[in-house]
Amino acid sequence: MSQSSQFSLLSQRRFAPFFWTQFLGAFNDNLFKTALIVALTYDALSWTDLEPGFLNNLIPGLFILPYVIFSATAGQIADKVEKGRLARIVKLLEVAIMLLAAVGWMTHTLWLLIAAVVGMGVHSTLFGPVKYAYLPQHLKPEELVGGNGVVEMGTFVGILLGEVAGALLVAYKPFGIELVAGACLLMALIGVAASWRIPHSPAPAPELRITHNFLAESVRNLRFSAQNRTVFLSMLGNSWFWFYGALVLSQFPVYAKDYMHGDHSVFVLLLTVFSLGIGVGSLLCEKLSGRKVEIGLVPFGSIGLSVFGIDLYFASLAYTNTATVDALALLALPGSLRILADLVLIGVFGGFFIVPLFALIQTRCDPKHVSRTIAGMNILNAIFMVAAAGVAIVLLGQGFSIPEMFLVTALLNAAVAVYIFSLVPEFLMRFLAWLLIHTIHRVHTVDVERIPDEGPAVLVCNHVSYVDAIVIGAASPRPIRFVMDHRIFKMPLLGWIFRTAKAIPIAPAKEDPFLMERAYIDIAEALHQGDLVCIFPEGKLTSTGEMNEFRGGVAKIVERSRVPVIPMALRGLWGSVFTRDPGNLFERSFARGWRSKLALAVGVPVPPQQATPEYLHEQVKGLRGDWK
Repeated sequence: MSQSSQFSLLSQRRFAPFFWTQFLGAFNDNLFKTALIVALTYDALSWTDLEPGFLNNLIPGLFILPYVIFSATAGQIADKVEKGRLARIVKLLEVAIMLLAAVGWMTHTLWLLIAAVVGMGVHSTLFGPVKYAYLPQHLKPEELVGGNGVVEMGTFVGILLGEVAGALLVAYKPFGIELVAGACLLMALIGVAASWRIPHSPAPAPELRITHNFLAESVRNLRFSAQNRTVFLSMLGNSWFWFYGALVLSQFPVYAKDYMHGDHSVFVLLLTVFSLGIGVGSLLCEKLSGRKVEIGLVPFGSIGLSVFGIDLYFASLAYTNTATVDALALLALPGSLRILADLVLIGVFGGFFIVPLFALIQTRCDPKHVSRTIAGMNILNAIFMVAAAGVAIVLLGQGFSIPEMFLVTALLNAAVAVYIFSLVPEFLMRFLAWLLIHTIHRVHTVDVERIPDEGPAVLVCNHVSYVDAIVIGAASPRPIRFVMDHRIFKMPLLGWIFRTAKAIPIAPAKEDPFLMERAYIDIAEALHQGDLVCIFPEGKLTSTGEMNEFRGGVAKIVERSRVPVIPMALRGLWGSVFTRDPGNLFERSFARGWRSKLALAVGVPVPPQQATPEYLHEQVKGLRGDWK
């Protein structure tokens, strides 16, 4: 497995032209939208008599409206047409839209500019399914999280630079309008040039017939995605993030002007710290996830979104400045750094939330339906973002202040997170596992790629501690059904965790023969469905650090299901607070030190006909070596 940096992708043709094409699209979208919003916020009377707050929520809503209408059709097109060709067509459309916008800018015609906003929404709708369906075609599985992180970083840096450029150019007197019109057209032309270098990306379903009834196709698309419960709920989680972001970001112009009493540069500063936070969080995902799809980061991200969203409300109340300031003067004011820190951290945790969800959707949906799945997600994103604009307008109409809107959004995020994670316990299980191995221990894996990406297998491992299953689950790229002693299910915390993860309880025949036979049936059913099942053939925790003999249950399982058996060995857990040795608890807790090293070594798969308890014991013992 290559351990090269995710940034090395930027030097490779399979990634770089695509990256710059999507980066320039995000940059140009936001240059245009931000310039228009700033012009309407700070120079409203020369354009319209509508309220700036209303326009600041209306324009983003109009931009994403095409996602609702055209996403299903866009997904079909992306699955049917070669993606490089489609990207070039979309970028040529962008040039035409920017020509229309230039006429609107030069003639001060607001309706032409609004039409261009909708046009750029159509452009982004068509490119969205291409953007995320392209990555699984050209990146290796171990590159997918890193590639998604770079793309998300590029997207939000593009958004940031576009917003900064839009805010600065439109305010440049007396040629701001001309500069915006020219810059938008130039970026569109450079995007066309970049798209011509995108490598050939075969259509996964060239035989697909395009359905012209977008409403029926949208419903069909969402129904298909809903068949995979984990993917569909991940799509909903992704859409919720865009609701959160849209509700917060759309308030920045008025928040900077009326609450922070800042000029254009303060608005630019808020955008900068928020977008840089998301970029940093997106890039950190590869390191924190260990180069695999680690959905345990999603609950971590949602916690941060709520905690720092709530603190942003209190930080806003503590800010007392009433004099007009620029960005440099703002930094010296009491309370301003706390607001900026909250925005950075909201962005960082937003990156932790969004990148694993994208990677999960890409890896677990039907490969022939990736573009249409992404299109379905875009439909949901659009609905949620339109809802965010509507909620913002209603809250403002009810007299809510912008800091109060930040508080409402953060509290809603907490409620939504609890709901989603109760529906998909795998997220919470992975989070607890990730938390364990990134706080108390450092876990090193050896040949973990031997765990198959798909298909059934039985995993066998030595049994050292009460948290063996959590460590193994955190290291595995796939969910695992663990077979656990029924008494563990009665423990207050660990039992709840393992029940949540759909573990299979088992008891000795002399204690509960019915439960033992029920466990074998459940194991066979799980393997028949293509799951991974992990058992601890010793049947009990070691009390000496040495391996006990393997019992015959593993042979019975393999005899019934005839699947490969993968030996594994945990190293370094013995002596920790989670083991069952007779030593002093206090001494055990600190003997190995904080962040002690663990390892999980994975052996070569053993054919079912060779998987006797004695042979498997020998393989696991060899993997463990001299470690305890």
